[in-house]
Amino acid sequence: MSALLLSAGAAHAGAPPTTDKPTLAAAGEPRAADAAPTPASVPATSTPWRPRLRAFAKRVLPPLIGIALLIGIWAMVSMKANGIPSPLKTWNEAVVIFSDPFYRNGPNDQGIGWNILSSLKRVGIGFGIAALVGIPMGFLIGRFTFLNNMCDPIISLLRPVSPLAWLPIGLLVFQKADPAATWTIFICSIWPMILNTAQGVQRVPQDYMNVARVLNLSEWKIITKILFPAVLPYMLTGIRLSIGTAWLVIVAAEMLTGGVGIGFWVWDEWNNLKVEHIVIAIFVIGIVGLLLEQALLLIAKRFSYGNT
Repeated sequence: MSALLLSAGAAHAGAPPTTDKPTLAAAGEPRAADAAPTPASVPATSTPWRPRLRAFAKRVLPPLIGIALLIGIWAMVSMKANGIPSPLKTWNEAVVIFSDPFYRNGPNDQGIGWNILSSLKRVGIGFGIAALVGIPMGFLIGRFTFLNNMCDPIISLLRPVSPLAWLPIGLLVFQKADPAATWTIFICSIWPMILNTAQGVQRVPQDYMNVARVLNLSEWKIITKILFPAVLPYMLTGIRLSIGTAWLVIVAAEMLTGGVGIGFWVWDEWNNLKVEHIVIAIFVIGIVGLLLEQALLLIAKRFSYGNT
């Protein structure tokens, strides 16, 4: 810094300009070029694909090991127990079944594809009606304390009832198996939607409601502009739980009502003593339920706060 001052003072005194410009190095301070490490001095780092490969292995290997362990236990059980098909035999039967999943040989002999579609149709109708009734009811129960106190004992009493207990009521009322199965899905899948929606409404910050009161908003605008965006994550959680319940219920309902459907197909294969087909149906039911849940999880993430 002293060199800078001396150079400036010389210029004001009429001294000829010098070509040597003052630098920080001249003041005794290290230069950036000298402080920076040379490329040769940079230590060799690990290649970038190694962390990615390690992360991929941590994510993929545990599920693969779990599936391999399940298949190994299954194979050991099939060797010890009579009647339990081996994984290889089940795989060969699955290849045959899924080579033509949409054949029709009569009303009670159809491909597994038609049975899955029939079950999904019943679940869609019953679940759709439950959503149309349950979500508005959840809003009302969460919004009005009197209604909440009135419905709470009824919901607490009816919610734990087994799905199979509702099926005879449906057969008595509708006199047909198909609407009775839809009724069972409806009554069993409506409770998670009501409870989660009501809980979401009750957890809306009171400041939001105070602002609505100051602005003198109508009840419709309070629901559509304030409550609905705030309650949406809770509502989607209730929908996800309900679709899982509906898919569980349809198998039991179709076993008892008959006709066409994945539940009826399981019962029919049991009567034909085709255990390997029952094992295939178990995997199909699990995979379809997993796909339904994952689809609703994607929708829930899309509408959750903080996601773009």
